[in-house]
Amino acid sequence: MPTSPLTATEQRFVAQLLAEMTLDEKIGQLTQPEKNSVTPEQVTRLGLGSVLSGGGGNPDPNTPANWRAMVMAFQEAALASRLGIPLLYGVDAVHGHNNVVGATIFPHNIGLGATRDPDLVRRIGRATALEVAATGVRWSFAPAVSIPQDVRWGRSYEGYSQDPALVSELAVSLIEGFRGDGWDSETAVLPSVKHFVADAAATWGSSKRVNREAMAEVQNADQSTDQTLAIAHMDQSFTELLKLGAWQIDQGDAEIDEATLRAVHLPPYRAALEAGALNVMASYSSWQGLKMHAHQYLLTDVLKDELGFEGFVVSDWEGIDQIFPGEYDRCVVAALNAGIDMVMVPFDLNRFIDSVRRAVLGGQIPHTRLDDAVRRILTAKVALGLFEHPRTDPALLELVGCDAHRALAREAVAKSLVMLKNDGDILPLRRGGPAVLVAGLDADDVGVQCGGWTVSWMGGRGPTTPGTSILAGLRHTLGAEQVQYSADGQLDAEPEYEVGVVVVAEEPYAEGMGDRASLTLSADQVALLGRVRARCQRLVVVLLSGRPLLITEELPHWDAFVAAWLPGTEGQGVADVLCGDLPFTGRLSFDWPQNSSDLPRRADSAALFPMEP
Repeated sequence: MPTSPLTATEQRFVAQLLAEMTLDEKIGQLTQPEKNSVTPEQVTRLGLGSVLSGGGGNPDPNTPANWRAMVMAFQEAALASRLGIPLLYGVDAVHGHNNVVGATIFPHNIGLGATRDPDLVRRIGRATALEVAATGVRWSFAPAVSIPQDVRWGRSYEGYSQDPALVSELAVSLIEGFRGDGWDSETAVLPSVKHFVADAAATWGSSKRVNREAMAEVQNADQSTDQTLAIAHMDQSFTELLKLGAWQIDQGDAEIDEATLRAVHLPPYRAALEAGALNVMASYSSWQGLKMHAHQYLLTDVLKDELGFEGFVVSDWEGIDQIFPGEYDRCVVAALNAGIDMVMVPFDLNRFIDSVRRAVLGGQIPHTRLDDAVRRILTAKVALGLFEHPRTDPALLELVGCDAHRALAREAVAKSLVMLKNDGDILPLRRGGPAVLVAGLDADDVGVQCGGWTVSWMGGRGPTTPGTSILAGLRHTLGAEQVQYSADGQLDAEPEYEVGVVVVAEEPYAEGMGDRASLTLSADQVALLGRVRARCQRLVVVLLSGRPLLITEELPHWDAFVAAWLPGTEGQGVADVLCGDLPFTGRLSFDWPQNSSDLPRRADSAALFPMEP
């Protein structure tokens, strides 16, 4: 059972500070706007407790030094407030400091789950924390401890595994890496364990995030009047994405019983709290029809009282707004009384502040509940040592994207690859052998390798951040003269190749924008594979994806098949294993479905490739 992270002296300090605070200063600590919706002057005047950068909430130009300058400007503003309470700046550093151009981008969690390597994840957590702290940030909205049950879900890649024990083990390892020498070290980063709870158990078709009829004529998300969806830039039109299944399951309703919730989805939270986590993020989703942001039983009775959580609960982005759509004051009252302590507003902070003030003065939110929320936030800030060292060492900037961290990411990539077929031992590829044909645009695309949550919310194609593509890695390892490349697989009549390597990938996506009704390869991808198959004696397929895709019908035409997940910036790690410099050691941490009838996952499903022990 977790105990207070503070000494008796520190607890008295928090109590004394709380006693000095005005009502407005208390409300300020609960308020977390997005950096594009707030000024440093407002941070000072309103005594705000936190600011965040949402996906793509970056300085211009996007450099590590500019990140630090931006964050420090907000921190200095907080320190200039009447009580000088330091700011807690938050970011989505979910696979490295992934919003920062030039940072090391590690494999997404689904790949780390395949490594089965807690020490590796711990070292990744430490490297990530160093790069995050270098920019002045001390809070990351990670780790996700989801247990995905339906891989049509666009957040499946944020889950380590479908095995709660493995998820618990790796989440604890990441938390230990974030902590480093201690929470009060200036390079410790507060983890946000998310999304409480059972976000990955939602039922297909239960999401109400998007009014599909109202959005039917919207061609692009940025044409929507929805401020959040306007940030979701993707190559396909919004109408087309809705037809493909976007926003069908993310933020939906988990209709499971409580026994399943406790047995499958709650254990990683218990493990994280025992490891010292001081922040939990509430889920957008519902449980049995009640929004988690209003779920007093789970947020207060279970998380805080039963599990003894002493930290604070933060809402997700505009999460409270969904409780009673269009009735904002009711949303605020329901969320705070249920157990939300800090609200990710993120746009209109004055509306939130005014609403809380009215509710407290009107008796709808008890003063004791307000004080409890503030105490929890201050407790985390004291535990992080923010009052002693609110500013991190600018010399840390030299660690952002450094060689040592990229070597660690390369190691992680190599350990994450899973060989699912290798007829005739075609792999590893041989140095000095005949020319190898490499095909597919995705073989030479760092942005695709990284996937969503990379520089922008949805991620994107192309050189979005410095890195090494799989093609570049193969050329480096085998030699440029042994690697022939065709982006589209369109070849002259001669020659025929002994081995062809085709890299195919999912388009980058995040959250509900990545929900898909069908997980098959596209017609263009199948045609590419056919063209290369016709010109090669043996075919190797490398799949970049945030989840297992349905490849049962195509698999017989492939001699070798490798799941490379979303490896991040270090594509050389893929080449290291394909070429035999390192062995295949990754093991499936998800069931690989045979067909669409296996979705969602069921106990009686016969997986094409079952999750490995």
